[in-house]
Amino acid sequence: MTTSALTREETAVTPLIRHQSAINIRLLAGALILFAVFLGLFAYVQYGTDALAGTDGYYHIKMGYLIRHEGLKPDFPWLPQTILNQDAYYDHHLLYHVYLALFAATDPGVDGGLALTQSAKIASIILPSLAFMVIWWLLRRQNVPWASLWALGLFAVSEAFLYRMSMPRAQSASLLVLALGLHWLLQKRYRLLLPLGFAYVWFYNAFPLLIVMAVIYVVATLMMERRFAWPALVYPTVGIILGIVINPYFPQDVTFIINHLLPKLAGDSIPVGNEWSPYRTWTLVENSGPALAAFVLGIMALGWREKRMDKSTLVALTLAVLFGYMLFQSRRFVEYFPAFALIFLALSAAPLLNDWMASEWWGKRPYLTPFLPIAMIAILAWPLYTSLTDARSQLADSKPADQYAEAALWLRANAEPGARVFQTDWDDFTRLFFYNTDAVYTVGLDPTYLELYDASLYDEWVDITQGNVEQPSQVIRDRFDSQYIFSDLNHGRFIEQAEADPQLKEVYRDDYAVIYAILN
Repeated sequence: MTTSALTREETAVTPLIRHQSAINIRLLAGALILFAVFLGLFAYVQYGTDALAGTDGYYHIKMGYLIRHEGLKPDFPWLPQTILNQDAYYDHHLLYHVYLALFAATDPGVDGGLALTQSAKIASIILPSLAFMVIWWLLRRQNVPWASLWALGLFAVSEAFLYRMSMPRAQSASLLVLALGLHWLLQKRYRLLLPLGFAYVWFYNAFPLLIVMAVIYVVATLMMERRFAWPALVYPTVGIILGIVINPYFPQDVTFIINHLLPKLAGDSIPVGNEWSPYRTWTLVENSGPALAAFVLGIMALGWREKRMDKSTLVALTLAVLFGYMLFQSRRFVEYFPAFALIFLALSAAPLLNDWMASEWWGKRPYLTPFLPIAMIAILAWPLYTSLTDARSQLADSKPADQYAEAALWLRANAEPGARVFQTDWDDFTRLFFYNTDAVYTVGLDPTYLELYDASLYDEWVDITQGNVEQPSQVIRDRFDSQYIFSDLNHGRFIEQAEADPQLKEVYRDDYAVIYAILN
């Protein structure tokens, strides 16, 4: 090829390169703006209160602090009479705690927990925003018109969903992983599912959902394309197996999965708060009505299309049905159904929108094109407002961030390191642990952990905390090896028994809690 021919070819290619560069710059700018919007909206919800949403976040951010200062696998001596005792402990949120470690720098003993609480909030704004960005990218790659507006609709589908996403817990990471997994499945990038499955195990104990998603995709491919996409199932499965085996906590992780997760799935474990119980039907309509409407509209769009359903929409429909069923069984799965209901609607409606805009009638009226996104914004306006404000109000009802700060810091200052503290409520552990890791506790994170360790000990703990044991000091000292008792003021019957016990001395009391020392 002559020099002049090369010059002509370069001259022809250069405008294309410039055009592609301009597109990439606009895409990046749009992504950054969208991410900033997501951060702002989650911040609006998050700062409805100075406290954290729920109780477990105090444990998680403190674990992030410990990992930051002590390494990937800090010792865990704090629940010796549970299946999370030091010899059996398994951090089933390890990668999430590593993420939190990026933010967790300050010991709560220095400032009463203010900096660490704010660190948890910042981390809980960024991670769900990233999950929503993955969903935006998924929709964009599926050629959904105005994918940014659809992704913005994630803030409109359910106040309960936004509340769960705002918790300093790993469910936002789980949604991110599942959305990324769905994206790579639909793009046939199966090999990437191996490291994703590996990471999912280290992130959160909901990792079997990735295999379920892969099975749905394989079945849909078999139905729609008459081929067996076996790599879509093999790669995530291998990744998950490797994540279990190549794990700092192996084989404790296997034991934990068998002892903890299987009883939950079988439905024969003791109740843990209310997140495992279902919503009342009308409550679900009130807090997730737009998500239910999105699912119904997606079904209607399928009928309107007058075309065979494509594989992507079939996969999204099946996932929405699956997560809808899970939500009707347990309210905690509101962290999945609204997102996948919206993804299903977007994929179901996309061909309709594309056909309308490509039609001859629309082509003769180009001035109407800007009105479609405007109409979408108008439709979203009210659900966005109500979901955001209701989620913010729900966070505002959280218990004060420093509810047990003074009591826990009193124990830290006055009890000997390693002293055992008997609690009358299992979910007080997270806040006590947040402020005081010098003490050791009876039960925490899940009462099942104590029951699985020693069922009779668990029964005794229940009887004592309900005030059914007279002069409980001897049992608490001998069976639980405790030197102190911490109780919130709601355990009136127990407090009556404690006040009548001559071997118990009240050493601290405030508006929230009372502490007794067990006399020798």
